[in-house]
Amino acid sequence: MSKPLAPAFPSVDMATFLASSAHDMKNSISLLIRGLEGILGTVDATSFAAYDDLAQMTYEAKRVNSNLIQLLTLYKIGQDIYPFDPQPVALGDFIDIIAAQSGELLKSQGVALEHACEPDLYWDFDEDLVTGIIGNAFNNAIHYTRDRVRLSAARVDGQLELRIEDNGGGYPRHMLDECADCMRGVDFAAGSTGLGLYFSAIVARMHRQRERCGEIRLENGGALGGGCFILRLP
Repeated sequence: MSKPLAPAFPSVDMATFLASSAHDMKNSISLLIRGLEGILGTVDATSFAAYDDLAQMTYEAKRVNSNLIQLLTLYKIGQDIYPFDPQPVALGDFIDIIAAQSGELLKSQGVALEHACEPDLYWDFDEDLVTGIIGNAFNNAIHYTRDRVRLSAARVDGQLELRIEDNGGGYPRHMLDECADCMRGVDFAAGSTGLGLYFSAIVARMHRQRERCGEIRLENGGALGGGCFILRLP
């Protein structure tokens, strides 16, 4: 007697399947973040014993959510379906919004924020994509600084330069060396995939004007003496 045939499964586009799964996870984590931020806004940091732990959980949830958004965006860029849309952006408002989004985390970590912007500075770029770059670098700076972070925007050599600086220990030598191509792969020992740098480099290069394209750089020193993340857009 012949064995029954195994049921036929439809072929699966694994990239699309993973992107759809990441989208579902992102939606759930976004709900979690809103709930955590809502709780943070109703408790007093001096009297609520678990305030610092709650703020740290919020930070970690935002970090995971940012990674999922980066993955989804890279998928759309790779499929040529991302609606890339550079528009004029007021840099003063842009920096204020990013700073406000991390207000509770700054307070819980005891980090002082400085920000500076050249007056009446406007620039054309895809605001959602650049927000992803700057938000990720800003959160990293908050995590590794001792107690100060600085965001700044200025016109330098005909390009827009956005800088996120801190007064921590600075970037390790291997990150400074490997930022040039931002394709260092997975480092299981360090728990790093290089996703943030890869995403930032891809988005920067999407911004082009004549022979120039955007770029990212990592340095040590800067205004606060620690790590400095630099995004330049033509």
